[in-house]
Amino acid sequence: MDIAGLLGLAPGGEIRWGLERIQTLLADVGEPQRAFAAVHVAGTNGKGSVAALAASVLGERGYRVGLYTSPHLVDFRERIVVGGAPVDEPVLAEAAARLAPSVRATGATFFEATTALAFLCFAESGVDLAVVEVGLGGRLDATNVVQPLGAAITNVAWDHADYLGPTLEAIAREKAGILKAGVPASVGPVDASLEAVFRGVADAVGANVLVLREWAEVSRTQTGLDGTRFRYASPARPAGLGLRTPLPGLHQVWNASLAAMLLDRLPPPFRPEDGELARGFASVRWPGRLQVERLADGVWAFDVAHNPAGVQALAAAISTLPLPRPLVLLLAILGDKPWSEMLRPLLRHADEAFFTVAPSSPASRRWDPAAAAAAASAFAPALELDFERALTLARAAAGAGTVLVTGSCYTVGDAMRCLGVPTLLASVAAG
Repeated sequence: MDIAGLLGLAPGGEIRWGLERIQTLLADVGEPQRAFAAVHVAGTNGKGSVAALAASVLGERGYRVGLYTSPHLVDFRERIVVGGAPVDEPVLAEAAARLAPSVRATGATFFEATTALAFLCFAESGVDLAVVEVGLGGRLDATNVVQPLGAAITNVAWDHADYLGPTLEAIAREKAGILKAGVPASVGPVDASLEAVFRGVADAVGANVLVLREWAEVSRTQTGLDGTRFRYASPARPAGLGLRTPLPGLHQVWNASLAAMLLDRLPPPFRPEDGELARGFASVRWPGRLQVERLADGVWAFDVAHNPAGVQALAAAISTLPLPRPLVLLLAILGDKPWSEMLRPLLRHADEAFFTVAPSSPASRRWDPAAAAAAASAFAPALELDFERALTLARAAAGAGTVLVTGSCYTVGDAMRCLGVPTLLASVAAG
């Protein structure tokens, strides 16, 4: 489905600050964001995981839940999930047709238009509640028109500094823009200086902010290829609860703990019982997050790490997980990311590496893999510009080992498409 064509715009990553266009789009179609309750999730990394975990649990509680995330890996409908399944194509097409005149009139960006589209689809599909992931920052993000029951901010790290500010405190201030009067907000592990930013904004707007360390006791953490386990205790669950998520990596302990905290602090009708929390975490699907697949030709791992903090989390995970060796890295990073900082943490864990270009990535944002290979010459990476051939060469080099595909959502999505790996969309359709 050509969603950009249906909306009357070209797909792209254009960013223009301001909420005026999204407010006009929504007003023109009857304010659909007011038809359902919402939960809002921001942060540099992990916000999609937190959103997916929260949506899974709320579905277990019996609600019809919408989940809005971005970007997608293979199919646009991955962004707009209703009741655990991608939005129905007729609903999507009809909503896009209704929005198209306003999109053209306002000059809305792709993200603004698709955010309005998601909210309209949720209203038309009769969701009880939507879990909404922030696209960029928070204060001026198109999603910041929702009035949530609860909010979460996962972390603050360097990314999009050209838009969000030159310091971590400035970036934190932009993310704190989702805080609203009377709304409980839960903040993941952050430094004291950033805690101070969140508390200052919360005091100014009348939000109720707590950080994870104040709320939860997390213990007995362990991770493996089958996922991550930990014990979680909080004022809402003083006896403690053993939890498991199929998402590997110890960083997922903190994502899941924050999701549990977010859910613990929702109004009572939405607050899950222990069993609902456990079942929702155990059944979550969130593709491309250290996703390990055993295909006919061998073991593949896919992770959308696309900034220094994400790469550090991935590197820590692969250093502890028993992935079959040799480990061969297939890497394509966007040129506007600090790729020089991202290479070493990954390359020092790899036995061999191939640098390439993701074919779906915007031409204006592609990195120069030859320059990257020269910068990483001590690791002797191979250069192959043809993406499909790079996949073939990496597989041959890995043999019975593992190929790790990473660097961006484009890279992972292109690889999954080439290899026929199911995304959330395909998994649900097939299941």
